[in-house]
Amino acid sequence: MAGGFFISKPVGIVAIVLGLGAVATIIALSVVYAQEKNKGISDVGTSTTASTTTTTSTTTTTSTSTTTTTSTSTTTPAPNNPWNRWRLPTTLKPEFYEVSLQPFLKPDANNMYIFKGNSSVVFLCEEATDLILIHSKKLNYTMQGSFHATLQAEGGGSAPAISSTWLETPTQYLVVQLGAPLQKGQRYRLSSSFTGELADDLAGFYRSEYTDSSGSKQVVATTQMQAADARKAFPCFDEPAMKANFTVTLIHPSSYKAISNMPAKDTRQQEIDKEIWNVTEFHTTPRMSTYLLAFIVSNFTAVERNSEKPQIRIWGRPEAIDEGQGAYALSVTGPILKFFEAHYNTSYPLPKSDQVGLPDFNAGAMENWGLVTYRENSLLFDAAYSSIGNKERVVTVIAHELAHQWFGNLVTLRWWNDLWLNEGFASYVQYLGADSAQPTWNIKDLMVLNELYDVMATDALASSHPLSFREEEISTPAQISEVFDSIAYSKGAAVLRMLSSFLSENIFKEGLQSYLHTFSYSNTIYADLWVHLQQAVDKNKVQLPDSISNIMDRWTLQMGFPVVTVDTRSGTVRQEHFLLDPTSTVDRPSVFNYTWIVPITWMTGSGRSSSTYWLTITDTNNDFRLNSPDWLLLNLNVTGYFRVNYNQENWNQLVQQLDTNHAAFPVINRAQIIDDAFNLARAKRVNVTLALSTTRFLRRETEYIPWQAALINLKYFKLMFDRSEVFGAMSKYMQKQVTPLFEYYQKITNNWTTALSDDLLMVQYNANAISTACSYGVTKCQDLAAEYLRQWQNGPANPVPPNLRSAIYCSMVATGGEDAWNFLWQKFREARVVSEADKLRTALSCSPNPWILSRYLEYTLDPTKIRKQDATSTINSIASNVVGQSLAWDFIRANWRTLFTQYGGGSFSFSNLISSVTQRFSSEFELQQLEQFKKDNQDIGFGSGTRALEQALEQTRANIKWVEENKAAVQSWFESENRSK
Repeated sequence: MAGGFFISKPVGIVAIVLGLGAVATIIALSVVYAQEKNKGISDVGTSTTASTTTTTSTTTTTSTSTTTTTSTSTTTPAPNNPWNRWRLPTTLKPEFYEVSLQPFLKPDANNMYIFKGNSSVVFLCEEATDLILIHSKKLNYTMQGSFHATLQAEGGGSAPAISSTWLETPTQYLVVQLGAPLQKGQRYRLSSSFTGELADDLAGFYRSEYTDSSGSKQVVATTQMQAADARKAFPCFDEPAMKANFTVTLIHPSSYKAISNMPAKDTRQQEIDKEIWNVTEFHTTPRMSTYLLAFIVSNFTAVERNSEKPQIRIWGRPEAIDEGQGAYALSVTGPILKFFEAHYNTSYPLPKSDQVGLPDFNAGAMENWGLVTYRENSLLFDAAYSSIGNKERVVTVIAHELAHQWFGNLVTLRWWNDLWLNEGFASYVQYLGADSAQPTWNIKDLMVLNELYDVMATDALASSHPLSFREEEISTPAQISEVFDSIAYSKGAAVLRMLSSFLSENIFKEGLQSYLHTFSYSNTIYADLWVHLQQAVDKNKVQLPDSISNIMDRWTLQMGFPVVTVDTRSGTVRQEHFLLDPTSTVDRPSVFNYTWIVPITWMTGSGRSSSTYWLTITDTNNDFRLNSPDWLLLNLNVTGYFRVNYNQENWNQLVQQLDTNHAAFPVINRAQIIDDAFNLARAKRVNVTLALSTTRFLRRETEYIPWQAALINLKYFKLMFDRSEVFGAMSKYMQKQVTPLFEYYQKITNNWTTALSDDLLMVQYNANAISTACSYGVTKCQDLAAEYLRQWQNGPANPVPPNLRSAIYCSMVATGGEDAWNFLWQKFREARVVSEADKLRTALSCSPNPWILSRYLEYTLDPTKIRKQDATSTINSIASNVVGQSLAWDFIRANWRTLFTQYGGGSFSFSNLISSVTQRFSSEFELQQLEQFKKDNQDIGFGSGTRALEQALEQTRANIKWVEENKAAVQSWFESENRSK
């Protein structure tokens, strides 16, 4: 599954420069919180173990009657009962499901959208038991006599009689108590009929809506089962190790199409309740996990290439497909599948690959086997509206999901505690797959920025966590949801990239292929991969300092990463656990005592380099002893997951080299010098002015990656200082640095009139020049945005080139007042292309007017204005605006119950919400507010944001100290640079 929401590269660094007078307005508005707190409170039902359950019957394909029956649960809460435990017992093993579902795409008499279904599961009894536990969530059952289900023995024989059944709501079970035990080795069939709500909650079997070109509302019935919501569509053994074969039948209106994981086997028409329905039965799936099931009923259309094997189809709203928005995805899917077939040395396991762009979708995408679902902006691409960043998003997300078709789907991790290997692996090889489809882009270089440096900020906190959890640490759906974080995705990707690098890609692939061949259609734990990689190492006689398991366990079983410190005067080299706040206490013990086996690559200014040097303890390496003016650089192309510190003399030589000829360093290492220096400064290992001096060369730099590394790090300075006088001096310095880059792009685009080739991804990406120049007040940039706005308001067509839109739209809103906001809001409402709507929606948060931003925040609670899937990212955008930050914080506190009820189960969005609104916190008062917020809402909880809240508290304490210690030096440095030429 790909991450929750996407902000294009230029938007990500857009920073609106506002008059300091706005700060007074922010302070004045903080009183709103006390008044609003009570407005956000709504009643939320609580679950009890003993409950009366009303169940309405489900009609099957032939039934026309509906009855209502009640059943009373007589159980009492007791932790030692199997149904009070979150994990299934191992007594029963599912083998085969038959599932028939009938979604109603019009509301019923109660104005509810529902689906009806019946299902049966054949399971093998592996250990005698008189209890059947099967997952069920929010399903109402048609009672079979007195019971929720029926039980039969397969292959002759008789099944024990059912003595009672009940729904155990807190742990999401249908419980079937038997009068006698099931027999070991015997197969049984459990059957049931049920009704569920086709809700718009983006989970299980749910409803997505959109308005078509004629203004009519269209309804789509679709699914999102990961991690624990297949049980919301039909009763099932809903754990990844409980693999089975599935035969799915969908009953749908004849004017709609039905698709599922496998191709349709048969479609026939049938009259049900005096209406003609289509009944589409699909071929039986291979053995697979419940979380990978998918089925969709819609009026979508598809674009496909008939000649390809497997069959490849890109589905979406008919208008989007007619406009050619599926063409780019179709053009890259085949090459990416072929790349992975070769990479895994395994044929694509299914006969077809459907990919569907959905109007409402919680994650970025989901790797359902053979039927991958996406947010529209992660699959559909329109060259007239979409930027190169949108194109890169599409190809990398497609590669991520297709990588899972083997790694994750064919071979599946046994339990969610090892999620990091599934998602980290896909997050690594997505760059390889995308590179195979777009070889001129150098897209693999982006991994350092997008994954490695991004996650290091979290992993350098004492509240971080290891990649791998113990199985017993992850039990509840909320705990599972919380595992889907940047550590799993991005750190997982970074350490696997490091492993592939020191083994070599060929050795890595050899072990990977052996792993996939051995465990096809089965389940594994992460250590199984180490075994197969070790076999490849032994076979090829690769020299390593220890076994794969012993090397990698230090990176996966303990949190954090090392800082490697080298002294070029003596050649000594040592490692320590790197913490952004060196005074923070690490409460989580490690059997490795926070030491790592570190693969180090290196080069010197005199041209010397060597193969990997392994650091285990403090050591002296004579190759690292140098005489000035020679310099030493460790971690070439940042293949290792660690930071590097040097003695002051070597730092001075590195900065001097940047200032005189920065091209002497590889592009990625220019970014590394900046990123390491800034983070070391935050950790008080080097002076903050050293870090700032690594940005001096940027006025001569035109490459994207070093600029982006600098902007990411300077964003922290902006967040800490854009409410203080330091920001005036910082803005002046940034104007001086970015103006040459702005003028460079003005020149190569012939004064913004010539589009750059799509083959030049990195060149395109440095449209950073525009967003940075506008946000730091470069007059030429703001004038450009104002002129574009004037042309757009007075002409029929949008004059802004797609690659500039994120930055220009933001500047329009920031400087154009209420009229500009209203104009872009209308354009947002009219936008037919999702990527265009996303740019406009984000830009609308750039207003300097508090009342506009407050109104916009209220819009996020109204799904007719802002889609549910976009609500949290919109709040995040508003919070990134210096004026909007305190408004967003007050809004979240006032509406916490509502927000938590609607979005608390999401995998990414909730943790991002908390980190975004607190990212500027740097005062004792804000820390007290955050602690009070935690205290006030303990009864509601924080869901998937629980860990993010702890990290926000830790980050705020670190920010307070950092500002106290560095404010004067930073202001002095900027003022000094502004006086120099």
